[in-house]
Amino acid sequence: MPQDEFITRLFCSIDQELGPVKKYDDEMLYASEVVTLLVLFAINGGKFRAFYRWINYNHRCLFPKLPEMTRLSRLFQAHQGYLKRFLVAPTTLSIIDTYGIE
Repeated sequence: MPQDEFITRLFCSIDQELGPVKKYDDEMLYASEVVTLLVLFAINGGKFRAFYRWINYNHRCLFPKLPEMTRLSRLFQAHQGYLKRFLVAPTTLSIIDTYGIE
């Protein structure tokens, strides 16, 4: 599956799960877009700066109103509460597994 299709499907499922969330006038991204970027950052791992470069250069067409790096990191902090809906509670298997998601 191409990355663009994966990101689009991920966004659709997150948007459907979050439902209507009020967007303020000064915000550039909707909450579902920010949560999608948060999930992609968690999947991608690594450093935030490298993630921002990857999103900015490879997937700018999917996020045309992507803010600058510092504003995006503040949005990540502000929307972190929405991410808890998509996390699975830790189990014994997930703690013991050393390889993570493959």
